[in-house]
Amino acid sequence: QVQLVESGGGLVQAGGSLRLSCAASGRTFSVYTMGWFRQAPGKEREFVSAITGSVGITFYADSVKGRFTISRDNAKNTVYLQMNSLKPEDTAVYYCAATLDLTRVTRTTAMDYWGKGTLVTVSS
Repeated sequence: QVQLVESGGGLVQAGGSLRLSCAASGRTFSVYTMGWFRQAPGKEREFVSAITGSVGITFYADSVKGRFTISRDNAKNTVYLQMNSLKPEDTAVYYCAATLDLTRVTRTTAMDYWGKGTLVTVSS
């Protein structure tokens, strides 16, 4: 069982930056691929970024590539999402997720565990 707790959300102006954190419980954190997803009001949850376990291969949605950076600290059981050049369309609840499935890291259905989310609001 893995428990995930997100933090770092808030209100920021367009062009600003935020760093989200996701703290995970358990001693097997490094074997999980960690993902960030987001859900805007009235829209489906969508993939943002993911990072594999010990090797740290990263994946990004086209909409955030070049602006967001995912990283992880396995010693701290934490994954981060650095978000720069934020846009109003980035406004959403951001969720952290974990999976052992390396083949479908962009799919919500592949995630085994989810956090409760943290709200990011970008004002224009």
